[in-house]
Amino acid sequence: MNLSGLKPPAGQTKPRKRIGRGMGSGRGKTSTRGHKGQRAGTGFSLSRGFEGGQMPIHRRLPKRGFTNIFKRQFAIVNLGRLEKLAGDSFDAGRLIELGVVKKLGDGLKVLGAGQLTRKITVVAHQFSKSAIEKIRKAGGTAQVIGASGE
Repeated sequence: MNLSGLKPPAGQTKPRKRIGRGMGSGRGKTSTRGHKGQRAGTGFSLSRGFEGGQMPIHRRLPKRGFTNIFKRQFAIVNLGRLEKLAGDSFDAGRLIELGVVKKLGDGLKVLGAGQLTRKITVVAHQFSKSAIEKIRKAGGTAQVIGASGE
């Protein structure tokens, strides 16, 4: 097969419309702009979101609330889930490997939902207070990964 011999399928490409090239072009006189009207005159340019004078949708819809551009999305794991997993040491890499966490995002956060009956070591970016309490009560350790990426 020769790359120079490749052609698009029949009917895929169409010749460009040549506008404003006189009567012989088949698009003469008004050059596809129609007669009179707002869009027919010279210098008309369609602004983004323009809907023919109707109130544009981005102005019709209500604006409410606030979007924090510095929001951080953490992968969340509950202690009850860690209790069911084999092993006694858990970090972000291990949880991804086990399929508990699909996307790490800005880090791993451990929450205290569920019961913990065995001693485990958890390394995460954040912990809830109840999670730290339960891990320590069971005799385990909770290590926080610092902002510097220890």
